[in-house]
Amino acid sequence: MRNGLTISSSGTTGPPKKIYRSPDNILTCMEVALDGQQITSNSRVLTVTRLTHAGGSLLQTLPAMHVGAYVEITTFNPYKFLKQIKDFTHTFLPPAMMKAVTKTKGWADTRLDNIRIAGGSDRVDWDVIEQFVERGAIVQPNWGMSEVGPFCINAEYTCLEDISNHKNHVFPNVLGDTFYVDYKIVNPVNRCGELHIKSDMCVYDGWFPTGDLVYENNNVLYYKGRL
Repeated sequence: MRNGLTISSSGTTGPPKKIYRSPDNILTCMEVALDGQQITSNSRVLTVTRLTHAGGSLLQTLPAMHVGAYVEITTFNPYKFLKQIKDFTHTFLPPAMMKAVTKTKGWADTRLDNIRIAGGSDRVDWDVIEQFVERGAIVQPNWGMSEVGPFCINAEYTCLEDISNHKNHVFPNVLGDTFYVDYKIVNPVNRCGELHIKSDMCVYDGWFPTGDLVYENNNVLYYKGRL
């Protein structure tokens, strides 16, 4: 924390690269993540993703440590995960991991009541969200970037009615309706254009072109694809 943190980008904005975050920037990212995910000193966080990326380190792990919450860091195994997660309040799963969990033998009888599962790093499909919500989880699909911040735009689903209010079959992947950054859609055509953001979480000043094409409908952003 005293020296800052260097994380690896996933390569979605070009060749993978190293992104440096200053101590003040890290603190800003943590404050947003704590507030948006209701992480407190009483929370219990299970981390199964790489700490070298923003999702693994800045989304839940460091914020939870910062407020004295219990954090357990382990490698991901879908069968092991279903047994472990029952003792935790928060975790972060990219879509591929979420799908792997749903294919395990014990999935049909699993209950995830009030466990908050943040999703991200890739598009989160509605059918995956629905499966976790049906088992009692609080699912929070989240959009962020290594350059921008780990917790920027998201939605929260606690029941199937929440999902039906946002479900859009034209663009089947949601970014969210809750914004922790300023945003604008540049050169929109029929409400679809490039997402630009501005935030103190971003490592760049001013408006940052994300390269993501988004569609806006009733104050909800949906993901169309990359430029």
